[in-house]
Amino acid sequence: MINRANLLIPPGMQGYVSRVKETDPIEAISRNTKQFRKLLNDIPKSKASYAYAPGKWTLKEMLQHIIDGERVFAYRALHFARKDTNPLPGFDENQWADNSQANKRKWKELVNEFFILREANEMLFRNLDEQQLHHTGTANNHQASVATLIFVSAGHLDHHMSIIKERYLQPYPAEPSKSSTKSRKKAGKKKAEVQKSAPKKKAAPKGKTQTGNLKKDVGFATPGKSANAKAKTKTKEKGKLKEKRKANAKPAPAKHKQPVTKTAKKKPVKKK
Repeated sequence: MINRANLLIPPGMQGYVSRVKETDPIEAISRNTKQFRKLLNDIPKSKASYAYAPGKWTLKEMLQHIIDGERVFAYRALHFARKDTNPLPGFDENQWADNSQANKRKWKELVNEFFILREANEMLFRNLDEQQLHHTGTANNHQASVATLIFVSAGHLDHHMSIIKERYLQPYPAEPSKSSTKSRKKAGKKKAEVQKSAPKKKAAPKGKTQTGNLKKDVGFATPGKSANAKAKTKTKEKGKLKEKRKANAKPAPAKHKQPVTKTAKKKPVKKK
């Protein structure tokens, strides 16, 4: 049995190994192959030359890179299993992709090549005993075991399957899913219900602004007063001034009215 806790894993390959859940590297490879076959069946031919952004690989270049990686990891595993002590070089994946001419190849041909290669690699790995799986060697200036490289092969493919699903088979950047849209709508309805049930605040009187807990001395000018309101305040102030003036003014001397004398009415003289 392979104990994953004791695996010799180079720093740059830790991410690939952590993607694999199985404890048996051969089982991981077998499951991985079935998942990839199912994914490739869902990819239309029209997508083969598609790249999700400028400067990114097309699907053909992506698949060619996966094939190249399979060859490199399998050769390193064979090299270490046979106890070859010569260190192996690394490889520049971008340089390899630029010189692969993958876009000139047929999509179906690339797909067939991968599965033929994966079948051969699985046969190689299945025929290694536990002692051979623990053999180690040096590649790209880092030590690794044969079992580690099998896990890396499975994790590397799993990594690129995720990229294909997220960036090549869906709009990129991804649009919000229906489930997330529904949840937002539900949240909006609940918010509306809460607002309806909440007590309504009294409207502020006309010409005044609600300042809440603001202090009076914060220097805010109260907006909203109309020209009519200002005119009313001016007239009130004028009225108060007039009343003050009247109160402070000296009373005028009273005028004496002359007595009115009544004149006796003359009796009419009767003519004889």
